[in-house]
Amino acid sequence: MNDNKMSRRKALGGLTLAMAAVAATPILAHTSQPLDFNLQPVDLQDPTTKYPRPPFTHQNQPWPALASKMEPRPDHGETTYKGSGRLAGRKALITGGDSGMGRAAAIAYAREGADVAINYLPQEEPDAKEVVELIKKAGRKAVAIPGDLRDESFCKKLVDEAAKQLGGLDILISNAARQQSNPSVLDITSEQFDWTIKTNIYSPFWIIKAALPYLKPGSSIIGTTSVQATDPSPDLFDYALTKAATTNLVKSLAKQLGPKGIRVNGVAPGPIWTPLQMGGGSTPEKLKEFGKDTPLGRPGQPAELASIYVQLAANDASFSTGQIYGAAGGNGQP
Repeated sequence: MNDNKMSRRKALGGLTLAMAAVAATPILAHTSQPLDFNLQPVDLQDPTTKYPRPPFTHQNQPWPALASKMEPRPDHGETTYKGSGRLAGRKALITGGDSGMGRAAAIAYAREGADVAINYLPQEEPDAKEVVELIKKAGRKAVAIPGDLRDESFCKKLVDEAAKQLGGLDILISNAARQQSNPSVLDITSEQFDWTIKTNIYSPFWIIKAALPYLKPGSSIIGTTSVQATDPSPDLFDYALTKAATTNLVKSLAKQLGPKGIRVNGVAPGPIWTPLQMGGGSTPEKLKEFGKDTPLGRPGQPAELASIYVQLAANDASFSTGQIYGAAGGNGQP
């Protein structure tokens, strides 16, 4: 009988202590320091009026065109992109990093904590200098390596030099491309066709081969494809077929490199306001109404794709490989 009383006393005593501990827990939680996420209210933005809408003025430039001479100037995120350390310590090589999506990715990567090497043509030096300064202002290392990607030996040197100066390599964005508008396949010379194929297809092939020995598990390869891959325009015959090939490159290589822990994905832009159109990639007539036929009624800006390139390189996208992420204002198919 006494044993039963003692057992009940012990049980009630233990329950009382447990309840007291539970009751005290919220008090202790309230007195501890909360994590500071710096969360601020964000205003909604109407995507149809966020950026300039057509009509635009005729402004074709000699190839290759410069973003710094475009009117209006494209938004690459120079004043808008804010990082949060998602790519801290990473090392990226971006081809076509002087303008367009490559420039937007370079700015975003630097502000997310990555060191960045960019490749561009020597004629694009004015735009490239701006990008280098923006990377440095973000407190990251900037490496500028000009050169023509149609040269296999240069592609190998590009990768080796980038890895040497960055101290390694774990992100590769194959973004550089050539696009020229031609009303008929009869207007495309073998020289022009070869130029497009070597820039858009051969160079990623050469660069990826050179980069693989540097890429460890967890690394990312990102290709820039296009809605032209699945919904080609009649005047972009050669460009469109290279983007279809890029899409297949992404999907095939993802299967090959998946077991090695290297992810391969692609970004498929629609009409984006970049120098690609100014240097012969679009006709004056198309340029005037550029982006008007999208449901948003305007072309996209490179800054609107920056977060996609960040996401595809970040560790929290670890199950995404062989995917094509579209950003086309409502048109096209990724």
